[in-house]
Amino acid sequence: MRRAIFPGSFDPLTLGHHDIITRGLPLFDELIIAIGINADKKYMFSLEERIRFISEAFKNEPKIKVNTYKGLTVDYCKKVEANFILRGLRNPADFEFEKAIAHTNRHLSEIETVFLLTSSGKSYISSSIVRDVIRNGGNYSLLVPDTVKAN
Repeated sequence: MRRAIFPGSFDPLTLGHHDIITRGLPLFDELIIAIGINADKKYMFSLEERIRFISEAFKNEPKIKVNTYKGLTVDYCKKVEANFILRGLRNPADFEFEKAIAHTNRHLSEIETVFLLTSSGKSYISSSIVRDVIRNGGNYSLLVPDTVKAN
């Protein structure tokens, strides 16, 4: 079975994430959207909200599972028997950052990283931009799936 994880904080899930997940699905038999938990990080959305946003967005896709993890991503991959990590690239800075992580992960394990370029119309979207739009009362609905709702 070709099992992959798509790791991130998903604070919140964006249309860029949705694009990578949807386009990555045909490559794998199962895709685990793995929400990393970092006790030192301040999140805008609770873990429960983030799980709900993702689960509802992909409720009709049986190949997708949503889970949480702590610690190293490669350790989580070993735990769930995933041989691949799926990552999206928006720009050259993402590539350089993600390349270093992929090399490190490959050095620590046999896990391969698969990169997909974000669709051009979504390459400007990031969770931090969405959070900034929400904090400032802007219309964030054009940047996220319909399942994402800010209080």
